[in-house]
Amino acid sequence: MRHKCSRSGESPYCCDVCNKAFIYKRRLITHKCLHSGELPYCCDVCNKTFTLKGNLTKHKLLHSGERPYRCDVCNKTFTLKGNLTKHKLIHSGERPYCCDVCNKVFPKERYLISHKKMHSGERPYSCDTCGKAFTRKNGLITHKHIHSVERPYCCDVCNKTFTLKSYLTQHKLLHSSERPYCCDTCGKAFNQKNGLIAHILLHSGERPYCCDVCNKTFIRKFDMVCHQSLHSGERPYCCDVCNKTFIRKFDIICHLQLHSGERPYCCDVCSKTFTLKGNLTKHKRLHSGEHPYCCDVCNKTFIKKGNMVCHQRIHIGERPYSSDVCNKTFIKKNSMVRHKRTHSGE
Repeated sequence: MRHKCSRSGESPYCCDVCNKAFIYKRRLITHKCLHSGELPYCCDVCNKTFTLKGNLTKHKLLHSGERPYRCDVCNKTFTLKGNLTKHKLIHSGERPYCCDVCNKVFPKERYLISHKKMHSGERPYSCDTCGKAFTRKNGLITHKHIHSVERPYCCDVCNKTFTLKSYLTQHKLLHSSERPYCCDTCGKAFNQKNGLIAHILLHSGERPYCCDVCNKTFIRKFDMVCHQSLHSGERPYCCDVCNKTFIRKFDIICHLQLHSGERPYCCDVCSKTFTLKGNLTKHKRLHSGEHPYCCDVCNKTFIKKGNMVCHQRIHIGERPYSSDVCNKTFIKKNSMVRHKRTHSGE
């Protein structure tokens, strides 16, 4: 009987709640648990319950630590065969799921589904505290930790606390100086995966995030969001000492150190102190003589990337800063600011 149904496509077992039909009776019984809320299979370790016995079996592998499926390329192990199959796509380079709007391809179907929400504008997961909406459920879960005061994960080096264990793991790499993420083009290594992902785009030239006001493109979504604040005029972070406002949270944190006088980063050569770690890194190049940024036109080298970018404008003739009084243009913003004082008499 069951064999004949599967061959004919007939689905004789029908749910009396939603009228969904099934070929096999056991699947109808399992489906009805969705309506009744019944979860008949219980884990004897943590008491988590499941509708399907198979799901319970897979779950118990988490407790046993058993990972029976092994990748024959990198030896990484998995609890589920399906996860191994998806992982292997990383090695093969296969990206079988294609967006029918922009033709971007993905190794996993769930990545495609999540990506398509960017085109539709759909954000089905909403925070019940502040109303902020997200395209992905895990984005909402991560966001909810902002509202919770609980930060159960503590760094044993500096005592900084975190809402998620994964945040603590990433943070600890800063102390260990371990940089496990390496660019296979130039060999530069990073302590965080998202740093490597952003860096790889420098080689490809891809700038996937585009401002819908002026069409300026960006490597990182965060940079685009900050840029869009220039158009909207929104500056959501306000200093409670002097009321100066900022676009980014990072900027207000740095600004507050001006009021507190805190300069936590110290040069081990000359003892000069800095509010930002990045400024200390740049300063140390004065001692080492390192000039890591090189102009690809004339090979002149620079200590700071910003100085190289300004220099390259000489070659391409770009003068992005303009006086709103006389329309004179400038390569550097500070040159324009000095010029404007000639008009104001300041």
